[in-house]
Amino acid sequence: MNAPATTDLPVVVIGAGPAGLAAAAHLVERGIEPLVLEAGPAAGAAVREWAHVRLFSTWGEVTDPAAEKLLAPTGWTKPDAATYPSGGDWAEQYLQPLADALGDRVRYGAKVTGVSRTGRDRIVDADRDTQPFVLHLTTADGGEERLFARAVIDASGTWTTPSPAGASGLPALGEKSAADRVTYRVPDFKDPAVRARYAGKRTAVIGSGASAFTALAYLADLAKAEDGSGTHALWILRRGISGSTFGGGNADQLPARGALGLAAKAAVDSGHADAVTGFRTEAIERDSDSRLVLVGEDGRRLDPVDEVIVLTGFRPDLAFLSEIRLGLDERLQAPLELAPLIDPNQHSCGTVYPHGHRELSHPEQGVYLAGMKSYGRAPTFLALTGYEQVRSIAAALAGDTDSADRVELTLPETGVCGGAGLFDQPEAAEETGGGCCAAPATLTIGAPASSGGC
Repeated sequence: MNAPATTDLPVVVIGAGPAGLAAAAHLVERGIEPLVLEAGPAAGAAVREWAHVRLFSTWGEVTDPAAEKLLAPTGWTKPDAATYPSGGDWAEQYLQPLADALGDRVRYGAKVTGVSRTGRDRIVDADRDTQPFVLHLTTADGGEERLFARAVIDASGTWTTPSPAGASGLPALGEKSAADRVTYRVPDFKDPAVRARYAGKRTAVIGSGASAFTALAYLADLAKAEDGSGTHALWILRRGISGSTFGGGNADQLPARGALGLAAKAAVDSGHADAVTGFRTEAIERDSDSRLVLVGEDGRRLDPVDEVIVLTGFRPDLAFLSEIRLGLDERLQAPLELAPLIDPNQHSCGTVYPHGHRELSHPEQGVYLAGMKSYGRAPTFLALTGYEQVRSIAAALAGDTDSADRVELTLPETGVCGGAGLFDQPEAAEETGGGCCAAPATLTIGAPASSGGC
């Protein structure tokens, strides 16, 4: 089958999450036909997997202007901008209605398995830029299809590729065979089956970020509950404990994150969790009772645990892009021009200034990584940053270079962070607030934020 003329083809967007659906909305606004391919059965499939977790950011910080315009004729009403959605709220009250408004421009159960140039593998130069993109995908019934596109925006995120327990970046020896006792997500302790899995058990939590704080706090709450007697956590830290281990506490510029750190510290101080420092996991073994024993690179063997929660971050799945010429930073696996702006060794969410199509471009013209996937292995991402990315990309694809280059992002005076918070009650979220990283109200390329750590 010959590929149709490039000008007659849609822009394919991979992923019906926040950035992907916003990209489709901006393309529609520009008169460009999008086709969103979502591997899951509904919009925001990844978000729904952490439906029980509440966002740090308010509703006013997690919706896109072009998406709101598309939703307006449907009778959609924006939730109170000052309140905090859970992942489930975000999916049901915004992402799914947005996907419904896009109609048949969104396909579910469509997993992209490969992207290339029609008739050109990554080696061939001849007429490469004039060939449309070709995408291979599998459908929910196991069938295979081939689609063509004028451009590709990969907003598939990183949720499906969590980092392993092994400190080297590779799975620890025995990690895969222990899969029945290992999870890479913050468990939903309100689910009776999940609660029963951890109640009265000894659980290792590997990681040092907000997700690890959340898991420790949840386990401590379970230990204090009537049905959780005997629950205990072992907190595995690759570094030692310092003044910054638990975040900024009450002084944290993101109060909700500060509250998480304080909750984790309380779990340790109260004896519901023990911290093991300087431990780099090399192997996970089973003892004679089928419990798990963590072995460190230094030879240390920890007392057996029943469960392991690995919260060491995420990484992008680049396998299906292997025939595309990407320009990626060798460390972060983010676009080369973007990587210096998001290097976690130097930046936080408040000091990463906005960026657009130029920073997100690759040697392969017409392909973009957007949303969380654009950050590669960098851990901090803002929903509003992703919305600005796709606005700029849509403008560039429409030939409006002036608009595409005019990259601006308006933030609340306190700034925002797109993360997950430990909020069981909306009232608590309202009290703690959702801002972080004090930054200028409007950020423009060339004017990085002046202060703040997130």
